[in-house]
Amino acid sequence: MTTQSSSAAKGPAGYFPSIEKKYGRPVAQWQELIRSSPLTKHMELVSWLKTEHGLGHGHANALVAHTRAESGGE
Repeated sequence: MTTQSSSAAKGPAGYFPSIEKKYGRPVAQWQELIRSSPLTKHMELVSWLKTEHGLGHGHANALVAHTRAESGGE
């Protein structure tokens, strides 16, 4: 069985290099946008990132999931 190298990011963070490359902002900026949004529900935030900022669904979902996990799900 082949596994990812231990240095590769797993879970939502695995999307971060491609998010930064594709959208031209560091992940920290996306996380600050998410934290400062008045929206609180996961899918509301995902939809907002998609419609207002042009992110794809997978990238938006990964950013929201990771940011909310860091914040204790809030």
